Amino acid sequence: MAGLDAVHVTLVYHEDYDEFLLETKKWQKLFKENSDLIFLGRDFKDIDKAKSEKKTAIFFGFQNCSPIEDDIKLVEKIHDLGCRFMQLTYNNQSLLATGCYEKNDSGVTNFGREVIKEMNRVGIVVDMSHSAEKSTFDAIDISEKPIAITHANPLFWHPAKRNKSNDLLKALSENDGMLGLSLYPHHLKNNTDCTLESFCEMVAKTAEIMNVKNIGIGSDLCLRQPDSIVEWMRNGTWSKSRNYGEGSKNKPGFPKQPNWFEDARGFSNIENGLKKIGFSEIEIDGILGNNWYNFYKNI
Repeated sequence: MAGLDAVHVTLVYHEDYDEFLLETKKWQKLFKENSDLIFLGRDFKDIDKAKSEKKTAIFFGFQNCSPIEDDIKLVEKIHDLGCRFMQLTYNNQSLLATGCYEKNDSGVTNFGREVIKEMNRVGIVVDMSHSAEKSTFDAIDISEKPIAITHANPLFWHPAKRNKSNDLLKALSENDGMLGLSLYPHHLKNNTDCTLESFCEMVAKTAEIMNVKNIGIGSDLCLRQPDSIVEWMRNGTWSKSRNYGEGSKNKPGFPKQPNWFEDARGFSNIENGLKKIGFSEIEIDGILGNNWYNFYKNI
């Protein structure tokens, strides 16, 4: 058991609104068949409920803005159906902002400004994990509520395109935003061979740039999925190529997780590693979950 009261589940990569509706129906079936274990999370109180009932609250998130198409009214509709986190981009330029794989970063678009306002209004967290630098700075400035980078790491530690600069992390923290540190091997130093000690050193150095209360874990786990899922994530409907993402050398499949974080039970290893490097118990509890809880409660 990983001891997690709530998890963020990616429902969307490139799906349009109708395809998103199909995904929600799949989850409705899962909730019904596994009601003793999971339920749909809608606000921070559901995290408390999950803890007291020994269940896991599932919060829906989008890694792209494709389900809102070009219709501002769909922001409220996706919220009604459970979406609580939405990235403005997934690697590429979207109607809202620029992704981290683009050569030119023009920032948040006019439509993006309107969508951020609407996300603030209805209660969807602005997520800039796969977004480019200027676009992310723009989102921090435009949003009236703190934003999140749910799954990325500092650029100083590993030069993956998704990882973020010190200046950006500082701005995120100063505006009460959250960084979820990723356990996805392509974003770790030495990839699958990254050591627990190295990861915890990175956490400690990040805490010198940001307030430790703005740091959490955004594991980015994707386990036991077929290669077709990787193709959909990387290519969706926008490319006929078979690109498998940064660090993959055009090989299908997900990279192997480090042996200290093969699945969510690895949180206990991170806890021990953070203790060893000098974090206090309150700081560790924050990084491993309480900081996300407080972030979500406060917005």
